[in-house]
Amino acid sequence: MNLFNKAVNKAAIGLIAAAALAGCSAGQISQSADQASAVNGAAASSGHLALRDVRIQAVQTSDMLEAGNTVDLVFVAANQSPDKGDELTAISTPVGKVSVTGNRSVPPGGTLVVTAPAGPDLPTAPASKALPEVTGASNAAATVTLDESISNGLNYEFTFNFKNAGPIRVAVPISAGIPSHR
Repeated sequence: MNLFNKAVNKAAIGLIAAAALAGCSAGQISQSADQASAVNGAAASSGHLALRDVRIQAVQTSDMLEAGNTVDLVFVAANQSPDKGDELTAISTPVGKVSVTGNRSVPPGGTLVVTAPAGPDLPTAPASKALPEVTGASNAAATVTLDESISNGLNYEFTFNFKNAGPIRVAVPISAGIPSHR
């Protein structure tokens, strides 16, 4: 064997070893491991209770949503306990007064879906229409009468009080509301 063949063989063995070692690190850090979910709202948990997609739903047509306006608060509360239910007792925020209407219970292994109340020009949210067909689901509606002006791009502190899970604090963003139908 001549010197050229020995050099080619060593180079080939070196390339194969480098490729094998590089392949060992594949999949160690996934590209989606630290991506946020594709929902508009915030999330928080306490014990077996999880709040998901928590957001203020409002159409902002000027610099601010002014004090005195009423905006919708939308979220889903999921009870991950198989045997102990919970109940939403109150929601508070420094930006205004929160009113909740409807069933506030979160059954064991079930959900509480809080949507925008149906208005004269808005249909009831599709999620609440489907709820009677879903076992272990409750629905309610929530609004916030603003005591101070709020704006898109900022988060606002809300505290959700549950009978068993206790208080859950969430920084809630504003999400564009449903445009009115004309």
